[in-house]
Amino acid sequence: MKEEKKKKKRILTGDRPTGPLHIGHYVGSLANRVKLQDEYDSFIIIADYQVLTDHLYDTKEVAQNIRELVLDYLSIGLDPKKSTFFIQSKIPEIAELTMYFSMLVTIPRLKRNPTVKEEIELAKISKKEITYGFLGYPVSQAADILVVRADLIPVGEDQLAHVEQTREIAKKFNRIFGKVFPVPKALLGDFPRLPGIDGEKMSKSRDNAIYLKDSAEEVVRKVNRAITDPDRIHPKDKGHPDICNIYQYHKAFNVLEFSDVAKQCKAGKIGCVACKKRLAEKLNDFLDPIRERRKEFESKPKIIKEVLNSGIKKTREETEETLRLVREVVHFDYKDLLSKF
Repeated sequence: MKEEKKKKKRILTGDRPTGPLHIGHYVGSLANRVKLQDEYDSFIIIADYQVLTDHLYDTKEVAQNIRELVLDYLSIGLDPKKSTFFIQSKIPEIAELTMYFSMLVTIPRLKRNPTVKEEIELAKISKKEITYGFLGYPVSQAADILVVRADLIPVGEDQLAHVEQTREIAKKFNRIFGKVFPVPKALLGDFPRLPGIDGEKMSKSRDNAIYLKDSAEEVVRKVNRAITDPDRIHPKDKGHPDICNIYQYHKAFNVLEFSDVAKQCKAGKIGCVACKKRLAEKLNDFLDPIRERRKEFESKPKIIKEVLNSGIKKTREETEETLRLVREVVHFDYKDLLSKF
């Protein structure tokens, strides 16, 4: 008798369709997604509902941004035969699961979430303007994760608070109703938070990001305007690489030479202009094959529709089973009360 094939553990991760992905996303989460898609059953969510939290008046751009995300995913090497891409709003079970979970989380707990606090501040929303949806979106995010019963969540550092809240929700649900959900763990990338070219958090809204789709010329332009060690005035001044954005990028994308770059900087043997030039070359070496693959996929416009339709179908099969289990343990299946629906 053949030994039963061991079931793969499951990953859930994803992005909001608010624009193209950048190199911070790559080292923070995307690289892990590509690396782990052979080992895990991978689900990639395109979280369109979450766009409404701080881009309520920009919904006309969401469809195009979804196309951009799928092109980025394919270009970096995510394989739709190994990773399942789906759109959040096309999975109705997420909304139902969010309702159950919303009864398990208090308002004070939501207000303590440091990532929500940071995002409210970034969006410049006053206390009177904070919506129920904005404050409560970590509950919806927990439903995103647990609706496919994910075990592992590759994330950037800023998402750790959300994963912790998801773990709390899973434990509380299992304790009250019965074990349905795994308690997922976060997996940080090698560089959990790569700074933007201005030294702040790399972000689309701050216009300080280098995108995976940027041209070689655009990469050079952005690197040239990046902030470096503020104490270095002349090329021969001794530098402090640990406080320099450019050095952080060297560590992420110039693995063979970053130690040498640090030594030269500290000794005043390489100026900021030369250091930036060296970095731009390395970044473009890294991005060139991604750009090439992107061109290839852009020439096949039907592939986006095929990938999404297939991914949504597969995800629905999994989420329907999850909600069947949830309704059963919550006693909301009403088997003896209603006809099958």
